[in-house]
Amino acid sequence: MPMMIPTSETVLSHVGTALIPDAHDMELAAESRGTLGALAKTKGDFTFTVASEGGVTTQLRIPSSVLQLLFAALSEMACGNAVSLLPLNAELTTQQAADILNVSRPYLVGLLEKGDMAFRKVGVQRRVSLREVIAYKTRTDIDRGAALGELARLGQEAGIGYEV
Repeated sequence: MPMMIPTSETVLSHVGTALIPDAHDMELAAESRGTLGALAKTKGDFTFTVASEGGVTTQLRIPSSVLQLLFAALSEMACGNAVSLLPLNAELTTQQAADILNVSRPYLVGLLEKGDMAFRKVGVQRRVSLREVIAYKTRTDIDRGAALGELARLGQEAGIGYEV
């Protein structure tokens, strides 16, 4: 299943085209997000009737997972953020992986060379799978949360007012 990576610098890409939401897109995304919000929590298939302003109407059936993905995309667009939709097995350049992790490319290369993430070389270029980048981000987020919890616990013990 594809993973959506929302960032303010990333653009919505579809076969080489790029789209950054404008004010009209943001307004429609916010309106649609509100409508889809309750449905996105529901399991099962959905049937939609889609009508263009030109009068073309069609019905489509989608699974709830796609509706959740659409809801997430609309939520980001409503805030003015663009999103990228990438399959988890996509191979990223070191710059793309660094952008997702919000680190510098040299820092990412250091992580790769230390063995923190698996990668492969294509000639002299390193390639990292999106799945590997997401797994690393998940691990570091968990570690960061545990460290923060420990600091809060120590602060409470020391009586300096931090609470968990």
